[in-house]
Amino acid sequence: MKETNKNSHINVGAAILMSLFVLLFFAFIGRFFYIEWTHAVSGVDGEKVDLMELGKEKWTRSKILEADRGTIYDRTGENELATDIPSFTLRAILDEEYDEHVEDIDETASKLAPIIEMEVSDIKEILSREEVFQVEFGSSGKNLSLTKKEQIEELDLPGVGFIPTKTRLYPNEEFASHVLGFTNENDKGVQEGLLGLENQLNKYLVPQPGKETYQSDRQGFRLPYGNENITPSKSGNDVYLTIDEKIQLFMERAMDEAQEEYNPERMTAIVADPDTGKILAMGNRPTFDPNLRDISNYTNMAISSFEPGSTMKIFTLAAAIEEGVYNGDELYQSGRYKVPGGSVPDHNNGEGWGVISFDEGMRKSSNVAASILVKEKLGFDRYKDYLSEFGFEKKTGIDLPGEGTSQITYRGELERISTGFGQGSTITPIQQVQAATSIANGGKMMKPYVIEKIVDPDSNKVKLNHEPEVVGEPISEETATQTREILRSVVTEGTGTAYNIDGYTIAGKTGTAQISQGAKGYMSGYGNNVFSFIGMAPAEDPELIVYVAVDRPQLEYPELGSDPVSLIFNTIMKNSLQYLNIDPMEKKETNNNKQVDENGSVLKNVTGMDSEQAKKELGGELDVLVLGEGEVVNQSPHAGSKILDGERIILQTSDKVKMPDLTGWSLADVMKLVELMDLKPNIMGSGYVAKQGIKPGSVVKKGDYLVAELKSPSSEEAPVEEPDEATEAITD
Repeated sequence: MKETNKNSHINVGAAILMSLFVLLFFAFIGRFFYIEWTHAVSGVDGEKVDLMELGKEKWTRSKILEADRGTIYDRTGENELATDIPSFTLRAILDEEYDEHVEDIDETASKLAPIIEMEVSDIKEILSREEVFQVEFGSSGKNLSLTKKEQIEELDLPGVGFIPTKTRLYPNEEFASHVLGFTNENDKGVQEGLLGLENQLNKYLVPQPGKETYQSDRQGFRLPYGNENITPSKSGNDVYLTIDEKIQLFMERAMDEAQEEYNPERMTAIVADPDTGKILAMGNRPTFDPNLRDISNYTNMAISSFEPGSTMKIFTLAAAIEEGVYNGDELYQSGRYKVPGGSVPDHNNGEGWGVISFDEGMRKSSNVAASILVKEKLGFDRYKDYLSEFGFEKKTGIDLPGEGTSQITYRGELERISTGFGQGSTITPIQQVQAATSIANGGKMMKPYVIEKIVDPDSNKVKLNHEPEVVGEPISEETATQTREILRSVVTEGTGTAYNIDGYTIAGKTGTAQISQGAKGYMSGYGNNVFSFIGMAPAEDPELIVYVAVDRPQLEYPELGSDPVSLIFNTIMKNSLQYLNIDPMEKKETNNNKQVDENGSVLKNVTGMDSEQAKKELGGELDVLVLGEGEVVNQSPHAGSKILDGERIILQTSDKVKMPDLTGWSLADVMKLVELMDLKPNIMGSGYVAKQGIKPGSVVKKGDYLVAELKSPSSEEAPVEEPDEATEAITD
């Protein structure tokens, strides 16, 4: 009986257990079909979870496809001025549960320190952080070059690796830095333009990264038949500038030399093509290296406003010629020009040069001449119209950020007159360059620009294209030609002799502007001026305009403000003309001693001859002066030059040269000596030499200053002037 009861209990238990298994089985099968049908389950928060999406998320990998920021090229399209290059960010894994982690902190720190230029103690502090998986090394560990990456890899340090990145490279370093600007990473790790064209054109230059998604196995390997989806990356647009790399380099080197020798407060220079308005070079000092972002001066002086000084007389002269009120032979009394409330002095402390012609006044940069042209010849209203026609009352619209605003001060009579010679009113160098294109380009004034075109590198589609634009015709072609002729004489026999380049015809105008201190008036003291020059060449049909301004160079008497300016201008202009294959003036060759034509004769080359033999070869009709004794090493004029009977020929020998007595010499003869001996001239007055700074018989060295005072035979003894266009002030 007991056995029967026991078996019945076992059967009942087995039946219950079987029923439970059957129920669980059907529940499982039901759940299976439910999930198969709905592809969803309930999450921990009760919300349904799509299993298909969950699977895709778990087994789908994605990768960002990086793209380059647009490249900035010079005008040839061959030279990269700003471009992206591969770089690397150093990282170290500290988590000891990871196979590859930093094992020896001291060894790792000591080996990394000299390569990434960090203190060992600082690296050890970073590597000693707790509860972090991975660390980086700040700015010292970013933007590492491939060379440094390979150096670190050779150390075979456990746990040390790299994250591939991009960095912006400016191959020429301190090169047109205020034009190009620079970039920096924003909070999203994207390079963003912060200055110059990098900032101005950021929307064109910034790339669009792509994305690739694919399915993988649990180890991360791509499945052969997994769904793949690629959104391609798009590089930024490429920018082609009007800047010419070689001309810009000529400028940079010349400005570096002037910076080292004269250490001015600031400098700027511009080179432009007058036929198109293209800016071929633009530079400033102080400058910076955009790779290092070591910037202290954010101002592009080339597009900032300040009082221009006597370069403004170019446009006063052109306006008077255009209106038919300029007579170069007409005489006027130089010195001071009286106006209500004060007087306008000429730059030699108001002494002037007596009664002289207006052409002579332009050559001497006479403030009185400019004042008469503005007030008496043109009239204030008509002159104001020309200021507008030349573009001085509005921005040029050059495609650079931060162009300054001019301020034409034109209230009282003194202010109106002073604008005519560049004081009181402020304008920008780029406005002067734009206005000067009308002088160089037959009356057509061209808008300046630095961006040639912007191109999509993938499709080669041009997104933006600049064409030369005429923005005005303030003067006629005839006026432009006559103005250039007068400006040429400024360089050959006026205040611009320091800018005369052998073999090329330069036309231009000097400027010496005072520096305003607001209510305190103008700065005083030797050299506390902005010295400038704007010139064009060849004068007959200019191919280039070059503007240079130097602010407060450190000068010691008798150094001139024109010294640093001419150093920069002459270097840029001469090298650029040669680079552009603009030939110097032709000189006829001859095998005879001299070849006579209707204009005179052609001089033979006597260098290498003994001085006595050279004198015989040149014949008795020429006035030959030999400096020193021995073999002739140089001659002026150069061989092949046209000369006239009785003209002075100067021969330099290999021996020490002593200064001759210059009394009675003409300006032309003095300039022959200056060129031959490479002297720095400070020539005052007109006519013939009456006084000289270097005593006759003194040994002359290259680079010496030669001060010479010229006067006409009928003029009385006059005091020696200051060594440059000194103060151009309006005094009471």
